[in-house]
Amino acid sequence: MSGNLRTKAGCGRARGFAGQTRRSLVASVLAAAALAILPQTGAADDHGAIESTTGQLLVAAPSMPDSRFARTVIYMVRHDEAGAMGLVVNQPMGEVPFASLLENLGIDADDAEGTVRIHYGGPVEYGQGFVLHSPEYTVEGTLVVDDGLALTSKADIVRDIAAGEGPRQSLVAFGYAGWAPGQLDAEMARDDWIAVPADAALVFDDQYEDKWRRALALRGVDL
Repeated sequence: MSGNLRTKAGCGRARGFAGQTRRSLVASVLAAAALAILPQTGAADDHGAIESTTGQLLVAAPSMPDSRFARTVIYMVRHDEAGAMGLVVNQPMGEVPFASLLENLGIDADDAEGTVRIHYGGPVEYGQGFVLHSPEYTVEGTLVVDDGLALTSKADIVRDIAAGEGPRQSLVAFGYAGWAPGQLDAEMARDDWIAVPADAALVFDDQYEDKWRRALALRGVDL
């Protein structure tokens, strides 16, 4: 079975991260996990008149007024005239057994061993899952973002990762950051965000405590 990364329980409406412990949020994710339908995007050079951040890192400015995004680093999957979407890459929630995640995705987990780190991808629909990964692994429906990293929403990718047959680098995230048309552009005009070139090593490493500072350093911002 090759469904979307969604748990048997389905997912609820958009909900925030505030007020929940990481342990309770991981439990909520396992209760409602799912790989989401990937967003529809145009060609890499078809972003309209806006200054697209697709394929870049969006780093919260030190003055970020929205506490949900304070010190976040977001890999941008889409940014065009229809809106924007990205995944937070510096907020791990904890580790769970591969078997538990696979079972909640409705996949046979008899041979699954080890654990997988779950990340908070953003405040929208945290029951929906995504796997951001290196682009040498692709299946039907994989989205390669501007010839850079790739995003897959087929639940089988989790089984492949557990079996050592998945992508070389990967990040499993639940929830995403989303913006309505023009919303992100307005926030960038207020200097809430700083766009920097994507760095795969930074995206996938586990040095979370200083990832935000290191991302700002890519733009020459030294705190």
